Amino acid sequence: MLIGGAYATGREIVEYGAKYGAMGVWSIVAIGAGFSLIAALAYEFARIKRVYDYKGFVRGLIGPLWPLFDVVYVMMVIVTIAVVSAASGRVVEEVIGWSYWVGVGLVIVVVGALMAGGRHLIERFKTVGSVLLYGGFFVFAALVLSQTWGSVEAVFARGDTSYIESVSLWPVVFTGILYVGYNLGVMPSTLFVLDYQTTRRQTIWAGIISGALGTAPFILTYLAVMGSYPDAEVLDAPVPWLVMLGKAGGPVLVGIYAVVIIWTLIETSTGMIHAVIHRIDANLEDVGRAALTPLQAGGLTVTVLIVAAILSRVGLIALVAKGYGAMAYLFLALFALPLLTIGVVHIVRGWRKE
Repeated sequence: MLIGGAYATGREIVEYGAKYGAMGVWSIVAIGAGFSLIAALAYEFARIKRVYDYKGFVRGLIGPLWPLFDVVYVMMVIVTIAVVSAASGRVVEEVIGWSYWVGVGLVIVVVGALMAGGRHLIERFKTVGSVLLYGGFFVFAALVLSQTWGSVEAVFARGDTSYIESVSLWPVVFTGILYVGYNLGVMPSTLFVLDYQTTRRQTIWAGIISGALGTAPFILTYLAVMGSYPDAEVLDAPVPWLVMLGKAGGPVLVGIYAVVIIWTLIETSTGMIHAVIHRIDANLEDVGRAALTPLQAGGLTVTVLIVAAILSRVGLIALVAKGYGAMAYLFLALFALPLLTIGVVHIVRGWRKE
């Protein structure tokens, strides 16, 4: 969930780390530590409380304020899928030469089909997508860095931060914290598979592994961007990976990247919408009503995707810079802070009972 939407284009890495040049390392430190800590606490809270839907999870954290999380989560889903749609449209337009809306339409059709296929199809699709993306990141980064490693070393040797006029430590670290904050929104999308974790050791190790895996592609993309730092052609690009791969390997490599990125962008959209529908079904069950029919779930899916597609015309750079930033503060307040306080209290009480 985290990797598919957040890292695939490279735009987020520029906005939340790479634009600071050599100082961006401190953003990465904050991101890695933040992801690991929050993931481990969230997984353990879900295990202790036995809550595997985000209504139950959030209600356990913020009590009667839980509807606020619903509002923010739906906003985040629409903004994120708008970014996904914009990225898919841009990739299809630049790589294949088709209309922007063909790429957007492709996302809508495949996500709809996956939603109709149910949990197990989604799990398989996301597993394959994760393997593709991680393999792709390592291959893409290796190819780019093999040609630009000397430039990367030079950036760190001179402490280059020239893309930004003035850089100091705390703003860079805080940028990393904000990035963690925004991406907390994907956490509820993973709750439906946390029932596989049954021991404290599993949840803690899963959190550490999640943090490491969640940061590794950021590091690889950051280093790849440093090979072109402070080249505005890369740092100002809506999809920096397209520019870097175009220079490193030409059209064949860019074509492979297009397949990988569209697959992973689709899996992000699918996971987020699945979480929304799962949440609605849980609420309907609470009031004694039947869950959404496949037709109703499909209609909701298409509606969310169409709204996001329209919003995508705002532009990828603006959506990442403005939309992500606003969501970060809200999720830090509604998710991170309660988890680090109320959540820790519940976890400790649960340990005492075990």
